[in-house]
Amino acid sequence: MIEISHLTHTYPGNRKSPPRTAIDDLSLSIPAGEFCILSGPNGSGKSTLFRILCGMALPSSGTIRIGGHDLFAEPAAARARMSVVFQSPAIDRHLSVAENLRLQATLYGLSGADYKARLGEAVEWTDLRDRLADKVDTLSGGLARQVELAKCLLTRPEIILLDEPTTGLDPNSRRNFIEALQRIQRQRKMTVLMTSHIFSEAEDADRVAIMKGGRLLACDSPQALRARLGHEMVVLQSRRAESLLPRIEADLGIAVRRYGDELRLEETVNGDSLPILERLLGLYRGDIDSIAIKQPALEDVFVHMTGKTAQDIEREQLEIEAP
Repeated sequence: MIEISHLTHTYPGNRKSPPRTAIDDLSLSIPAGEFCILSGPNGSGKSTLFRILCGMALPSSGTIRIGGHDLFAEPAAARARMSVVFQSPAIDRHLSVAENLRLQATLYGLSGADYKARLGEAVEWTDLRDRLADKVDTLSGGLARQVELAKCLLTRPEIILLDEPTTGLDPNSRRNFIEALQRIQRQRKMTVLMTSHIFSEAEDADRVAIMKGGRLLACDSPQALRARLGHEMVVLQSRRAESLLPRIEADLGIAVRRYGDELRLEETVNGDSLPILERLLGLYRGDIDSIAIKQPALEDVFVHMTGKTAQDIEREQLEIEAP
């Protein structure tokens, strides 16, 4: 349903900075009916790719086909197949829920009985049925996001693109939004491509694509990605992580990865991490603040491939958004 082939995009340089390649020969195929999560650290090219997919920017080279239509040669036909939920709100907070939905319907030429039928479909899964007359600025963040998704569903899209749609939501609202999105996606067999750095949102996705530096590092099911790291690993926290790392590698003969104060030993002997943990405690107990054996999660795969933790990304995002 979405075919991205050898896509490259380079931002031109100026007197202060050289040209920068945001997307570097990226190819990705998302079949019809798949729920795909796109993740990566800041600067990985996710935002640029999203803007290109939405028709807001033209790439330097490469092709994209949406539902069989060339996005650049047949933009109207391609965009007619999809709807978009942006990271920044795209609803008028001074209008009521119903007014926002009516405005969207008018833009797409929907009226009369057809509009009423689609309105019922769009809000049947939400908590908005008794709030249609309420202004959006009286709603919680989670309900406001429901308005965004309901607005997109009015057009019965085959494809939905979502850019960090749960940003700013509390954990409960985030979980409810994702569960509702996945339920609708399965019922309507829609194709969903969603950017996110919250790994709990990706656990039930069909596939997870990980980008870094404009390149696609991996795209596979959550289970297959976790399997790349083996069965288990030892993770320890130490305020002396920098000096402790070479000592552990020399004494245990095991490669160690460092992320700030965290050290990860991803290689185990026959999948058994307990002897390694016991030896670490015997040798360096005074240098270790905490230590644990854990099964690889998607976040561990992300850290392994990109060198960034979820906390790193959240901190960088806050720095970008700060006035």
